[in-house]
Amino acid sequence: MVLDALARLTEERVDHRFKGLPPDAAGLTVGELAAQRRNLFTGGFTTPVLALSAERLEHNLAALETYAERHGLAFAPHGKTSMAPQLFQRQIERGAWGITLAVPHQARVARAYGIRRIFLANELVDAAALRWVAAEQDADPAFRFVCYVDSVRGVELMDAALTASGASRPVDVVVEVGAGEGARTGVRTEAECAAVADAVAGARTLRLVGVAGYEGEVPGADPERVRAWLRRLVALAVDFDKAGRFAGLDEIVVSAGGSAWFDAVADVFAEVPELSAPVLKLLRSGAYVSHDDGHYERLTPFNRVPREGGLEPAFRLWTQVVSRPTAEQAFTNAGKRDAAYDLDLPVAKVVRRDGAERPATGIEVTGLSDQHAWLRTSGEADLEVGDWVGLGLSHPCTSFDKWVLIPVAEADGTVVDYIRTFF
Repeated sequence: MVLDALARLTEERVDHRFKGLPPDAAGLTVGELAAQRRNLFTGGFTTPVLALSAERLEHNLAALETYAERHGLAFAPHGKTSMAPQLFQRQIERGAWGITLAVPHQARVARAYGIRRIFLANELVDAAALRWVAAEQDADPAFRFVCYVDSVRGVELMDAALTASGASRPVDVVVEVGAGEGARTGVRTEAECAAVADAVAGARTLRLVGVAGYEGEVPGADPERVRAWLRRLVALAVDFDKAGRFAGLDEIVVSAGGSAWFDAVADVFAEVPELSAPVLKLLRSGAYVSHDDGHYERLTPFNRVPREGGLEPAFRLWTQVVSRPTAEQAFTNAGKRDAAYDLDLPVAKVVRRDGAERPATGIEVTGLSDQHAWLRTSGEADLEVGDWVGLGLSHPCTSFDKWVLIPVAEADGTVVDYIRTFF
């Protein structure tokens, strides 16, 4: 079923919906276009066009697989980063336990492409979505769904909706521990955590299976503060277990791990003591799949512990110089509609002219309009109208969502695949 669903992606017809693809490919299926192995630079692609590096993508997939195995962690990468079923499947093939998601739509996409285990890193109180979860669980005994609870009110809403739906299997939940005052979601105190757990125990439609949270929201995050919060998370799991809250479980879930502090997660989760059932230590980093040329490049734990490996920026947004009004200024034809800009502006990496590529020396992106990038150029910049400029992007979560069909190109420009996204 999974392979059939993925195969159907290759049957979609190429047309005007997919920006950057060759106009003369209209009418071909995605599979037929991929089989042509066109070159990104000479095969008729139009600018702007976003591409993923085939080699760097494979490197990143392998890097986190190896890291999780080395540290005895299960891995449920956050799929909201890409919302790309083809990448979900590659992550599962690389040993991922399942896929982490954030909202019901994302879970429905994952299920449509055969994902058997979903960790929803959010409290789910939407009655329609809960009816869907109940139906999915009842129809497929192998489907595993886990989500957050962070309030007694949320538990009550979940229980009411699931009871009304006639759910026959309880929904597994984990108490979300907030990262501190001023952080995002999550229960703030241990007493409140216990109250939420008590509410779950009183709900026939829910089953408490562990604790979880997101260390990236720790105020003033640094190694000491992050590890202190993670130890608090582990201590809560230990206390819940001593109180018998996990009685009868086959495994206890303890989960954390964004893309900035997975080294701290690995260190602290290695300290988890023996509990009444085996512990599923679930890491959820997702941005690694493409990495970036900004935010996560600076924050990756591999910068702190380089002996553990490394990640490589896999995105390149190719845009073209359309105006050179002064010696200090140029404009390319990609803007806010094409490039992530919520955390950092794109970075000019390379320039291509007549098939030759060189570093983008003396070129800085200073702003984005809807469909233009503003470039400041120094005397070192050799830049002309018509040149292609390759931009590095920050924050993959808001790069994938701007492109629904992304070419995957090898180092020489040969396009070997197309990644479909669903945002």
